[in-house]
Amino acid sequence: MEGLHLTADLYQCNCSRELLIDADRLAELCRRLTLGVGLTLVDEKWYTFPDHEGQPGGVTGMLLLAESHLAVHTWPERAGVTLDVYVCNYSADNSDKAERLMAELLAAFRPGNTLNHRLQRGRVDPEAASELLLEALNEHSVYGYRASRRLQIRRTAHQLLEVHDTPQFGRLLRLDGHFMTSEREEFFYHECLVHPAAIAHPEPRRALIVGGGDGGAAEELLKHPSMQRVVLVELDAGVVEVSRQYLDAVHRGVFDDPRLELRIGDGFEYMRQTDERFDLVLLDLTDPETPAGRLYTLDAFAAVKRVLNPGGAVALHIGTPVFEPQQVRRITADLRACFARVNCYGLYIPLYGAYWGLAVASDGLDPTAVSRPVVADRLSERGIADLRYYNPDVHGALFALPNFYRALLRD
Repeated sequence: MEGLHLTADLYQCNCSRELLIDADRLAELCRRLTLGVGLTLVDEKWYTFPDHEGQPGGVTGMLLLAESHLAVHTWPERAGVTLDVYVCNYSADNSDKAERLMAELLAAFRPGNTLNHRLQRGRVDPEAASELLLEALNEHSVYGYRASRRLQIRRTAHQLLEVHDTPQFGRLLRLDGHFMTSEREEFFYHECLVHPAAIAHPEPRRALIVGGGDGGAAEELLKHPSMQRVVLVELDAGVVEVSRQYLDAVHRGVFDDPRLELRIGDGFEYMRQTDERFDLVLLDLTDPETPAGRLYTLDAFAAVKRVLNPGGAVALHIGTPVFEPQQVRRITADLRACFARVNCYGLYIPLYGAYWGLAVASDGLDPTAVSRPVVADRLSERGIADLRYYNPDVHGALFALPNFYRALLRD
């Protein structure tokens, strides 16, 4: 029967010692993580081994799942753990849930070293030694990429953070199982988030980025020589830390630019409380079902409008019109309730596995009114030449929407 079988041997675990010797605590962790990824608990069994030579014994146990099982064995004397996750994929593809469960367990035990094995049951997989990273586009669709090495995994105060090395895109960042950015294709998203609004503005001087802890959007903004100050408000310090460590090709040293002010905190509250005003606001966020959810609301868009200078604009991604049409429709409607002009646009973003929607919203700025010659002149005057996606022809093409997208926005 077709399924996915994941095993991991964990060494030098840096978790609490009680997690390795307390069956109740270990069982509670496994139940919570298993249910959290959407797997179905049917039954469970746990056993604590007796003390040996005055040392606590380990714990062995299993969760019986409707999809198959999770088995755990701890070795407190070695600070080690063995993990076994298997899911059947006959009636539905549960691979993404299994991958996320294993990632959550690794983050909980915090091993110094791991030995991972991955087996596709029921079919031949010549690359089974590599790790397949999967993400759901919606309840019916899944896509993914192979990773050759896991560079970082940990749970921060806000989310599960992973960095992987991949043959396709080099190093990539995932948050709570969602692909965020990668070394080799980040320009698709970052250039098209930033430059349509920034080029449409005659002289942007001050900008606010909410989210964007990888530094990619800030790096694109600061290519505009008129930009005097960029405030970046990132909720999770861990995102900035791992980006500094692993994603130089994304941020290109922007965190050391004196024009950038980095703040760790809640972007929503910052916009509600600050007295500063900005020419551009970028909402460079995770998806609405994540901790960033309230930044996709009417209240948040009202806070954005509050901090914009006259003639300013906000740019953000709104999801994929193909796989998340209701989300795209809702966010666009809320933007229209707050701003006089909302210009939606789109492009295919490789890491996100789909044609993706973005928007520029403003009470005055209209990026579609900026002609190709004006875009070319501004790029030249501003000395912006090191772009891999955005150009004068692309500017207008981004806003040339396919008919299904237009119809979605009219509904």
